[in-house]
Amino acid sequence: MKFFSHTLAISSLSVLAACASGSGSPLADNTKPGFIQGSITKTVYDGVSNDLLTAGLGKSGLQAASPPAFADPNNPTANELRTRAIYNNYRALVDVTPQGGYGVLYGPNVNAVGVAGTGEGRIAGEEYLSYADDGTGRLNVTLMVQIPGTFNPAAPCIITATSSGSRGVYGAIATAGEWGLKNGCAVAYTDKGSGNGAHDLQNNRVSLMDGRMAPADAAGKASQFTSELGVAELAAFNTATPNRFAFKHAHSRQNPEKDWGLNTLQAVQFAFYVLNEKFGPLKGDGRRQQSLVPGNTIVIASSVSNGAGAALAAAEQDTEGWIGGVAVAEPQIQVTPNAALTIRRGATIQASTGLGLLDMVTIANLYQPCAALSAAVAAAPALSFVNATRAQARCTSLRAKGLLAGNTLPEQADESLARLRANGWEPESDLFHASHYAFAVPAVAVTYAQAYAKASVRDNLCGLSFGATDAAGLPTTPAAASAVQLFASGNGIPATGGVNIINNHSVGGPLLDGASTSVSTGAKDFNIDAALCMRSLLTGADSASVTTQNSIRQVRRSGNLHGKPAVIVHGRSDTLEPVNHTSRPYYGINQLVEGAASKLRYYEVTNAQHFDAFIGNAAFAGYDTRLVPLHVYLGRALDLMLAHLRSGTPLPPSQVVRTMPRGGTPGAAPAITAANVPPIAVNPAGNNTIGFASGVLSIPD
Repeated sequence: MKFFSHTLAISSLSVLAACASGSGSPLADNTKPGFIQGSITKTVYDGVSNDLLTAGLGKSGLQAASPPAFADPNNPTANELRTRAIYNNYRALVDVTPQGGYGVLYGPNVNAVGVAGTGEGRIAGEEYLSYADDGTGRLNVTLMVQIPGTFNPAAPCIITATSSGSRGVYGAIATAGEWGLKNGCAVAYTDKGSGNGAHDLQNNRVSLMDGRMAPADAAGKASQFTSELGVAELAAFNTATPNRFAFKHAHSRQNPEKDWGLNTLQAVQFAFYVLNEKFGPLKGDGRRQQSLVPGNTIVIASSVSNGAGAALAAAEQDTEGWIGGVAVAEPQIQVTPNAALTIRRGATIQASTGLGLLDMVTIANLYQPCAALSAAVAAAPALSFVNATRAQARCTSLRAKGLLAGNTLPEQADESLARLRANGWEPESDLFHASHYAFAVPAVAVTYAQAYAKASVRDNLCGLSFGATDAAGLPTTPAAASAVQLFASGNGIPATGGVNIINNHSVGGPLLDGASTSVSTGAKDFNIDAALCMRSLLTGADSASVTTQNSIRQVRRSGNLHGKPAVIVHGRSDTLEPVNHTSRPYYGINQLVEGAASKLRYYEVTNAQHFDAFIGNAAFAGYDTRLVPLHVYLGRALDLMLAHLRSGTPLPPSQVVRTMPRGGTPGAAPAITAANVPPIAVNPAGNNTIGFASGVLSIPD
């Protein structure tokens, strides 16, 4: 593979040095950050056989229905795992169909100014990997910096791309990563300590940084994550519950979310270190100096979902000026409640706002299956993936436990849907509850309940564990290839990569959670016992509940961005991170905290939601006719922020952006056009302007 470097003119270097040190002061030595405890690996990609953005697959390879193959599926190489991880993570974040905008409005072949070319969009450059740790090997937060060959040290920029969800370090490559690379910026990634680290307990094998699996003893401090079970404990656990897995986000016992802002700041510092190792002037003793510093480098914190929340947290915690601005989409952000804030949509005061993640996801986990049977959502996409018989049993169980008042199934289903609305979901989410329950909500509830409770894998919190299951739903030995490919195929939050959620307390013995029988009801009701157990963590007084409540307090954010310019875009139809509990209260509390000093803008996009990858998926027919990709607006938010930081271009006022669905036949919607995704208005009309006055956040209908 070819090595790419830049020729830096002496005059440019002099300018950088002057900006960095000021008034002729000597440049500081480039010192490795103290949190980098181990080695740093560097790989150069030529942009032909392999690259930073597409792992050599190019636009066409990322779009291909079949993933790249392993030469030996039972013994994949690090490079093969990276290639498959990029393929899967890219496709998990965006719609890769041309009808939905891939290759036309966004994608590797679409350049930084939005012009679609005929090439494959591979990007040459260097990739650096290391762990951030305290020396114990227990943290091992993966950090990665990609420096594209187009990086210009005379006009330097860094974009953060903290992973979304519980994904590994490539988990934001399709979003902030792609935008940064195409704009010639270094991209600072982190898996934020919740990445796709798995411990195969039966075989005592763990994930390494590069995704390969190794015996836990041999891996030692090089492991992404190793459970704390001692030799005797592990043997006893495997005897009682064989073929189980521990996952880092759920079982690290560290409440990693509290440190997501810190991890993002560490990624920025790591980026400055490797950039100065590459471009900093050499001293006589061979050491590099810091010519690139925050004072002469544009730094934008970005990402989506959990990564977006991490970017906002980093900006709040940034006391040293590492970050210049923020541009994020659909943030998973939990705010400290403030009774002084009222949120109004149109003429309606929103009764339920600012709930934390576990609060809202355990409500969804209870009521979404029953709500899926409401006649009002009979046209819901992917409705068939919610087993109707079990959903009816959930309705019956909710009524028996006093959680619904209706006596007939239609009454119970309608009431469940009404309870979701009463708890802050907008009517625009009604049709998407079923698909979210089928593909996301139980997994999120289980992982976050365990993370906040700081539960050990041996605790089997609420009777739940992770493992492979057979066709009958019984725990089984996983396929030989599935465990060794988890880095590439998994997303860090089971069910994923062949590892499922198991109800250890099912009547008759452990069984796949969704097919299990609840002890308290004797019914196959999607395990209402575990759903209620997880809900009780928010109000209980036992040790797990107290720990959970303390952990949630640790992850709530203040809304104080200290005057940093910031942009949030969020889809009004978001069903996983409803706007009433995330972006709306965050924006409102920021206005209360910062007042006239606030430089935060909020753009709420109609007909957009959390999972762009669902839009073009045939299994979700009807998403395509109703929804537009929010990803387009993340790119525009980043464009706005770059222009603001580079040229002082004003950020448009906060507003509702009114998009136009593609319509047509579900599963065969017409191709998207620019008319479907109008720009963020420089001067929005009055009926689109988001306002704030006297503690009231006003969102136009």
